[in-house]
Amino acid sequence: MSKGQLFIVSGPSGAGKSTICRLVRKMLGINLATSATTRTPRTGEEHGRDYYFLTKEDFLNKIDQGEFLEFATVHGNYYGTLKSEVEARLSKGENVILEIDVQGGLQVKAVYPEANLIFFKTPTKEDLENRLRGRKTDSEETIQLRLKNSLKELEFEKDYDTTIINYTVERSCEELINIIKNKNQEEK
Repeated sequence: MSKGQLFIVSGPSGAGKSTICRLVRKMLGINLATSATTRTPRTGEEHGRDYYFLTKEDFLNKIDQGEFLEFATVHGNYYGTLKSEVEARLSKGENVILEIDVQGGLQVKAVYPEANLIFFKTPTKEDLENRLRGRKTDSEETIQLRLKNSLKELEFEKDYDTTIINYTVERSCEELINIIKNKNQEEK
């Protein structure tokens, strides 16, 4: 059995990564490896489905045990990808999408050089701010922190294989699906 393909999707908060990945995953039947985080769940998020919501102590213990493929502190919280989440799926021949921050994407690429790095961004910085505000899930302080961090994250676009500018959900879904299908064809 051939090994599955690993797709890493990164980009600034508010670029639409979660929405696009959720839709594409559903359309193609691709698993999104569930990340772990120490942040508080947002309304409607469930442990084990959206994230593994861990205490800081549990997260640090998993770091000490070498259980993470990558991890980082983002917006004051820990985020990471458990090795077991990725390796189990890839070994079964399943494609996997990791939706992670840019530093994590580069860490994973170092371990899995064949991984496909896909960078998401909005057409303009104003669009990004409008999307963050439109969520109505974050405080003004958090929005300002995310905007500041977004400018730093945009500098990593050059390190990614492909960029998707999220003009519309439909167009971005189509672009991501084409990338995945083309990569799968190359591997056959």
